[in-house]
Amino acid sequence: MRHDGRVSLPVLADRLWCRLHLDRLAGGRQADYVIREDMLAHPDTVRSFRWIRWLLVAETLVGLAAIVVAVLLTRAGETVAWAVWFRATVVLLITLTLYVFAWRAQLGYYWAYQRLRLFSRIFPVVTLVVAAIPGLYPFWMVIEQILFSLLMIGIGDVLTSDHMRTTFPKPARTPRRGRSAA
Repeated sequence: MRHDGRVSLPVLADRLWCRLHLDRLAGGRQADYVIREDMLAHPDTVRSFRWIRWLLVAETLVGLAAIVVAVLLTRAGETVAWAVWFRATVVLLITLTLYVFAWRAQLGYYWAYQRLRLFSRIFPVVTLVVAAIPGLYPFWMVIEQILFSLLMIGIGDVLTSDHMRTTFPKPARTPRRGRSAA
């Protein structure tokens, strides 16, 4: 994607990512498995990733809002528990990780689709269980966790649609090196 002789930021990011072999590190044995180009360009796939991006933006806003509320409360003289600061920071870091998975999945990498799908199932459960611990978080943080969970469930819903499961078929198992296929 060249514009006026310059390389676009997504292309540079992909080159750096590939040069550092990060797909191999993050994807393991499935690092090289990429879906068919026609499925990647399918209008429903494009639309699904657009929804995922918007849901991730909403998650980022929820995470930033939690930090802003904590800062405002601290400036107003209230004590904000360490757990609140930790949780707010972790939500932002998790969301950044999810952006990376969404980016790689949008490029067709099965491993990234699978990680995004897995995390969209696990994080809401963990978040809601932690939010249910009495007295751990103030009420506003519990609401933030519920919103985070709902957005993650939305991402999971998009990823598990019939179209997306067809778009990202599970790769065939290959025998491990050094083992005989019995």
